[in-house]
Amino acid sequence: MQRIRLRYTKRGRLRFTSHRDFQRAFERALRRAEVPMAYSAGFTPHPKVSYANAAPTGTGSEAEYLEIALTAPRDPDKLRELLDESMPAGLDIVDAVESRTSGLADRLTASVWELRLVGVEPAEAERAAALFAAADKVEVQRRTKSGMRTFDAREAVVSLALADGEPAADDTDRPTDKPCAILRLVVRHVTPAVRPDDVLSGLRAVADLAPPVPAAVTRLAQGLFDEETGTVTDPLAPDREADTAAPPTAAVPAAAKAPVPEGPR
Repeated sequence: MQRIRLRYTKRGRLRFTSHRDFQRAFERALRRAEVPMAYSAGFTPHPKVSYANAAPTGTGSEAEYLEIALTAPRDPDKLRELLDESMPAGLDIVDAVESRTSGLADRLTASVWELRLVGVEPAEAERAAALFAAADKVEVQRRTKSGMRTFDAREAVVSLALADGEPAADDTDRPTDKPCAILRLVVRHVTPAVRPDDVLSGLRAVADLAPPVPAAVTRLAQGLFDEETGTVTDPLAPDREADTAAPPTAAVPAAAKAPVPEGPR
């Protein structure tokens, strides 16, 4: 059984699709592309697709990951092209690699987010980010299935600062005639999870920063956090390195597949 790991995006208005919406679209794409999927056992078999740490509904993403299991081998690059052609524009399959290592989900320990605050002056956002970073603890509330929950939004945040230059994420449906501040957020994946919305609530609590319109939030990357460089690394890199290091599979000559019986002497 071959396993392929894919990176996909949620861009533009497609950021409003839920995870369940994406699952339906992706399973249709698998059928259109005639991918030889492996299926689970039981009364209701379903394609063996493992999703890892999906972004919340309403947020964009350049770095969502999943893994599929195939009953027959396929070239990862060609498979990516076929699936991308079968997906709606905005839900794009942008990378594929054969799984050669274990624990993809275990390598998703941090995320880089872009928070685009339309109607907020950059200087105001920078001041608020500095106050948030200087705080020892920033308590926020979030409604859960069991009611309101209070937790610290500061502890999981590695960095929060004003981004330089143009936004890294494409979000063309946002107004451009107003001031706009762009914050870059690096957050660890902890329990309970600290989401960009929680950090925005924290900015409101410590600095009274309240954008006049909802923030446009996009995940730029997720993977292992490198303590030395302060960056989030590519979670598919170990699979590429293992693929490069693996010796090429030698073709078996037809004559060597089975012994040829000897004739009578």
